[in-house]
Amino acid sequence: MTFSGRRVVLGVSGGIASYKACTVARRLTQAGASVDVVLTTSGAEFVRPVTFEALTGRPVLTSLWDRGRALDHIRLAQDADLMVVAPATANLIARVAQGIADDVLSAILLASPGKILLAPAMNDKMFANPATTKNLDILAARGWKTVGPAVGDLAEGESDQPGRMSEPEEILVEAERLLRSGGPLEGKRVVVTAGPTREPLDPVRIISNRSSGLMGFELARAAYAMGAEVRVVAGPTVASPPIGPILIRVETTDELARAVAEEVQEADMLIMAAAPADYAAVDVSTEKKPRGEGTISLVMKSTPDVLQSTSGRRKVGCYCIGFALETGDGLDRAREKMHKKNLDMIVYNRADQEDGGMEGRNNKVVLLTGSSEKDLPVMSKREVAEEILQTALIDA
Repeated sequence: MTFSGRRVVLGVSGGIASYKACTVARRLTQAGASVDVVLTTSGAEFVRPVTFEALTGRPVLTSLWDRGRALDHIRLAQDADLMVVAPATANLIARVAQGIADDVLSAILLASPGKILLAPAMNDKMFANPATTKNLDILAARGWKTVGPAVGDLAEGESDQPGRMSEPEEILVEAERLLRSGGPLEGKRVVVTAGPTREPLDPVRIISNRSSGLMGFELARAAYAMGAEVRVVAGPTVASPPIGPILIRVETTDELARAVAEEVQEADMLIMAAAPADYAAVDVSTEKKPRGEGTISLVMKSTPDVLQSTSGRRKVGCYCIGFALETGDGLDRAREKMHKKNLDMIVYNRADQEDGGMEGRNNKVVLLTGSSEKDLPVMSKREVAEEILQTALIDA
């Protein structure tokens, strides 16, 4: 959604990480962006222009002297919504930091008035060199952003120091965040809970629920893309956590309550999308209980109401969103929960609906605030997350 209809210039300089730029180009194109790849002479030694032409469906610019394209570097610089350079080598960083425009990519970068994201990639010793550090500081002072580098294997072997180019998924996340910068969530702290909790019966068996964590993770991704500082308190889930937000893992409802109590004190927005286990065993065995014939009886106790417990801990102005998962027609119960727990919004959804729910990729919800009711159609959970946040920003 963010990249659809946008113009992105993807600069590729010469390094072994250039092959990852193919994935970046493909993903941007699939997301609806018009992607113009600018390939340096050394970059073309690693990946040929025809590869990027096939991935983007657009011609690749490789030289200031390409016939008929004498002023393309100015046009691209002026028209781009975003420039991404992946990889950005030490040599390229040094040249543009000093204002040198001796090839097509450096000329476009220096002519660009817009948003620029660099993905540095080089030997770890080169990245740690004071010259590289100073050059990156110069570019940061101009408003250029960087993603990475990461720690990991380099072409010359293993390393425990930064130098490896960030993976394409991380580059795309930071590109979206930069493209959407300047919005109302920028600089705000958003705390999101996600997934189930587990209550032990013995060292092997647990009580839990079907929550996948997908809705909470999509809310965290959307908030991060909007510029927020995001912290995710997540129970056990196999879903891939969002890139960018700080992840805090918990297991039991007690652990969730303690983590939320600490995080909520500085939160500008609290989104309680987790599904805590409502009951826990009174007696938890320290040894695995052997299997037996017939029935067994469990004595259960209520777990803490995590959402209710935040009411007195939220800072002034914190916008609080809860979820009401019901079976049947539970709208009235959702409204009652919103008022009882002092919420600004509650997201009502049904556990028994076929076209959405806890374990699916889609969801169908109703957004309830103090002044509005919005019944959304079936959407992907990322689309639902965007609707929730946009509605909250209007209502706040």
